Amino acid sequence: MPGSRTARSSTGSTARPRRFLLTSRNLFILAAAVAVLVAGYLTLAAGHPSAAAVLLVVGYCILFPIGIAL
Repeated sequence: MPGSRTARSSTGSTARPRRFLLTSRNLFILAAAVAVLVAGYLTLAAGHPSAAAVLLVVGYCILFPIGIAL
C-alpha cells in the first residue's frame, strides 16, 4: 500500500523507537557544568569578575560541550 510506510534503516530492518541518548556520565558532567555556572554567577555577584570569568568559561566552553558530546 502506498500510504502505509515503515521506517527502515540502511540494513533494511524496521526502525526501533529512539531511546534516551544521554547516559549517566553525560548527566553527571552536565550537572557539574550547571554547578560551575552557578558558582561563576555567584562569584560575579560577590565582586570577583576575573574568577567568575574563568568559572563561566569552564562551564560554558568546556563542560557543557563535553557533557553533550560524550
